[in-house]
Amino acid sequence: MPYGLYLSAEGANAQAKRLEILANNMANVDTVGFKRQLALVQARYAEAIEQGLLEPGTGAIEDQGGGVYVRQTQTDYSPGPLKHTQGRTDLAVEGDGFFVVAKGDESFLTRAGNFRFDADGRLVTQQGHAVLSDSGSPVAINPADPSWQWTTEGAIRQAGAVQNLAMVAPGSLGDLVPVGENLFRPLAEPEPLATDQRRVAVGYLEGSGVQPTVEMTQLIEASRAFEANVNMLKTQDEMLGGLVNRVLRPA
Repeated sequence: MPYGLYLSAEGANAQAKRLEILANNMANVDTVGFKRQLALVQARYAEAIEQGLLEPGTGAIEDQGGGVYVRQTQTDYSPGPLKHTQGRTDLAVEGDGFFVVAKGDESFLTRAGNFRFDADGRLVTQQGHAVLSDSGSPVAINPADPSWQWTTEGAIRQAGAVQNLAMVAPGSLGDLVPVGENLFRPLAEPEPLATDQRRVAVGYLEGSGVQPTVEMTQLIEASRAFEANVNMLKTQDEMLGGLVNRVLRPA
């Protein structure tokens, strides 16, 4: 099979994955605290070089490009814009740091502070996952007493009792794995934020990190690149079919 078919197929496959990631970013343009995903596309060596049968740079016929592929998906953790909502349970982390929530038996990190209180007075995420305090227990209030209030250090006060929200920072952002629902699983134990680093904007939410114009531009670019690779596949397939028909035509 012509080598060009493989190159075009690899290119189409890489652009299809880019389109999937970009479309997901666009779908979350209004999602609180969402962090955009980046598809890292990398060129690959020819198959003979990949298998160690040939050294790169020899100039041999096998020493040619091997197309491109999506090496990995990376998260852009740049802070999103703060939006003033005036919601009593809306919180936004200023600077570095994450809130900690419990899902099942695991603890996850999130930047989405659009919390709410359930019927039992527990502070939960929009999906119902408990928000944890710095002691590791769920944050809860007496729902019959509306006098509770937040501090700018991320603590809730009610009737003289104070509960500090768990606010942590990973040793490296590379230790975080997105698991959906705006949650990240830490691969290493995160460190609690120091007191002077605990800054929370009450009545604000961190917006999505997606910039619609940038994502739309890249979406169009990836769509055209995908279309070009598919057209190359069709062209090479037609050329191959024409060659086979001429070779097999009776004399």
